[in-house]
Amino acid sequence: MRVLVTGGGGFLGQTIVRQLVARGDSVRSLSRGDYPALKALGVKCVTGDIADRAVVIGAAKGCDAVFHVAAKAGVWGRYDDYHRANVIGTENVIAACLSESVPKLIHTSSPSVVFDGRDEAGIDESAPYPSRYLAHYPQTKAMAERTVLAANGSVTATGTRLATVALRPHLIWGPGDNHLIPRLIERSRQGKLRRVGSGANLVDTVYVENAADAHLQAADKLELNSAVAGRAFFISNGEPLPLWDLIDRMLACAGEPPVTKSISATAAYWIGGAMECAYTLLNRTDEPPMTRFVARQLATSHWFQLDAAREAFGYEPRVSVEEGLVRLREWLSDPK
Repeated sequence: MRVLVTGGGGFLGQTIVRQLVARGDSVRSLSRGDYPALKALGVKCVTGDIADRAVVIGAAKGCDAVFHVAAKAGVWGRYDDYHRANVIGTENVIAACLSESVPKLIHTSSPSVVFDGRDEAGIDESAPYPSRYLAHYPQTKAMAERTVLAANGSVTATGTRLATVALRPHLIWGPGDNHLIPRLIERSRQGKLRRVGSGANLVDTVYVENAADAHLQAADKLELNSAVAGRAFFISNGEPLPLWDLIDRMLACAGEPPVTKSISATAAYWIGGAMECAYTLLNRTDEPPMTRFVARQLATSHWFQLDAAREAFGYEPRVSVEEGLVRLREWLSDPK
């Protein structure tokens, strides 16, 4: 295939790009920065903003599929910034697919789009979108996901129809991670990590190679009127574990001690709310040490049924948590 990967320079994006290149696909990447590692793979790199429709349309020209991975992540910031990247950016990707008659759109969503602040213990894709969100990221990602799924079957410029799918990988980690693992290590070294809640909450994550596998598998099966088209799918390792046990094991890979201090889920939630108010009043753009969304995420269970992904496109995680931790330890000891 001739493929465009938006956010191809990011953690998941680069893994998807490498897998596509390895199997012989012709890959183009759209990112805001410069990524020599992608150019070394023979990837055509387009530099630009996902919120610029003309740039996105130009990048999608001649493609057979678009993997829309680019997004503004995080738990704090201006709503307009999240809306611009996650909603307008996604609308531009859809417009590009229709303008350039790209038949397949694979969208990277998030399980947080259905998070209502309570335990998600073995839920499936029938879980509804909540009526309110605790952060701009899940709110705007939900808006983007719904727009992508609604675009399934839309008529392109040449009269063909667009097939779309949304994937919801949960807590992606592994070698090369520039978000989750570095944040854990930094907070551990600063002495700022606290167990939130009882510590019994089960959480499933996804190793980055498995998340990328799911994207390619879904793309290969994606056709209009297929079992994949117009649907959202949870993606994880299928290994729910006590969250804080897993965090301790990740920290151990970096030589960091386990988290011993704790705070109740209720206290963390109210402290998060107070910090959000203070940061808003002070017009601070840096992330507060705690927010209501983070407090709820750390204290509740998050694991999902994978039956839909298995049946629709044959998803099966090939790298276990155990093997992933071995690889993570090796990378942290020699990140080059």
